[in-house]
Amino acid sequence: MPKQATSSQVPAKKSAKAAKSSAPQRLCYAVLGGAGAMGRITVTDLAHTAEPQARILVADYDLAKAQALIAGLAHPGLEAVQVDIRKPEQVMMALQGSTVLLNSLPYAFNLEVMELALKLGAHYTDLGGLFHMTRRQRALTGRFQAAGLTALLGIGAAPGITNLLARLAVDQMESVEAVHVRLGTVDKTRYKKPMPVLPVSYSFKTILEEFSLQPAVFSKGKLRFLKPMAERRPYRFPAPVGEQWPMHTLHSEILMHESFAAKGIREVSFKIAFDKDFVERVQFLRDLGLADQEALLVNGQSVAPIDLVNLVVMKQPAPEAVGESKQYEILRSIIQGQIKGQPVTCLHDCHTAGMPAWGIGTDIDTGSPPAVAAQMIAAGQISLRGALYPEEAIDPMPFFKALERRGMFLKTETKKGWQVPM
Repeated sequence: MPKQATSSQVPAKKSAKAAKSSAPQRLCYAVLGGAGAMGRITVTDLAHTAEPQARILVADYDLAKAQALIAGLAHPGLEAVQVDIRKPEQVMMALQGSTVLLNSLPYAFNLEVMELALKLGAHYTDLGGLFHMTRRQRALTGRFQAAGLTALLGIGAAPGITNLLARLAVDQMESVEAVHVRLGTVDKTRYKKPMPVLPVSYSFKTILEEFSLQPAVFSKGKLRFLKPMAERRPYRFPAPVGEQWPMHTLHSEILMHESFAAKGIREVSFKIAFDKDFVERVQFLRDLGLADQEALLVNGQSVAPIDLVNLVVMKQPAPEAVGESKQYEILRSIIQGQIKGQPVTCLHDCHTAGMPAWGIGTDIDTGSPPAVAAQMIAAGQISLRGALYPEEAIDPMPFFKALERRGMFLKTETKKGWQVPM
């Protein structure tokens, strides 16, 4: 990655107002959706790793859930606050004084939360915008620059860790041909029966969209779109994940073609593997029409099928493990390019079996990166301003060292040539 700032990347600068301030504001991390599936992991991370003087606001519509979460954590700065994103003035009042606003809401709210961050004068992170939303968010870069703020667009597992796995290799290359992202998971944990019919760890609405919207790829130097679930075929991950069947889904990693354009990138793809039974059940619901966004009139009430099925699925109780967790996830970025004039393929993986000490499984790789990034912003380790992709703003090595302390491990291999199975 080039070191100079681009039009969307400007170094931090102190405003005249900040220069005049004599009393530094107390550091405050505000996690919006902090009692949700991913938000609670971010909150747990901050509770274990943030400095004791910091405030950690757990902002959620369900105040009881937020209070229950902080009751089990020991950080002295934890506070639960009730917020309704549909009432922006109320949210503004509740989150005054925030240094970093960590958005763990469904991605449909990303633009609204970015506007909120600008009004609060807070830095911003989110977990991704399913490609199209992320492109719309990018348009706010000038306003974040002018405010002297950083907005990190997609700093979870994928996008997020995957982007920085790629950046780590790209930094060593004179030119880049391709970045291919592959995700695989295995779960051999024993669970009490009955099991949920559709066990999910994040919004089922997003999963349905991933199964039904056309996935983007960057191919031969151009963006194009494939059929949903395209090219689902076997791919062997390192042990213990082994052979899985990843498929193309709509994801924001494809936008890495913008970040690496100066090095001549021609190809970017993203594929993820889901459990076979899970794929069949989700595909059945999709084919039945339950992924439709257009509202229907039901007993005088207007409801979109996708919202109804999301509500039902997300109300399932979480599966209860019998004995220790045996989950394992591998995030892989395959980067092809030239080093010292020779074609090479870098296999960069992030492995995790979860963080048992915190009672968190492999979702640690989605919930913890926002906490790491927020603390890097607060410490001045992320100094570029604007609405940025992770690979533009974050130095990979300090980031991966922080992940190691959270049970996530970097493994790299470099091979000659570009003949690696995709």
